[in-house]
Amino acid sequence: MNIEDYREYCLSLGADVEEKLPFQKFFAKQSGKAERKSGEGVLVFYVMGHMFSFFDCNDFSVISLKCQPERIEDLKAQHDCIGNPYNESPKHWIGINPNSAPDDLLQELTRNSYEIVKAKYTKK
Repeated sequence: MNIEDYREYCLSLGADVEEKLPFQKFFAKQSGKAERKSGEGVLVFYVMGHMFSFFDCNDFSVISLKCQPERIEDLKAQHDCIGNPYNESPKHWIGINPNSAPDDLLQELTRNSYEIVKAKYTKK
């Protein structure tokens, strides 16, 4: 799935989905010196004000998604396109390569992530 099709899919999940580029340039210390890093190209999708999907627009090779912890190891074992997320806890997040993932799997896992977050923050 290409980046624009994925963006449209995320926005189609509900009227409550928001997209933002929330991160600014920051400095990270590597090899003993400060180096400029950029998070400006990270597109984040939110439901109820909380992230459910994000990726770097400049490197569309990993989409990070929330996932049930009990599913993560099985998903990784069954699908080569699933690995660790970018910059999130691998206990609650997965990373999926949109360039090699079947569209139906990517859509199912994205919807799952959206529903996990929405359920957690919906007032009962």
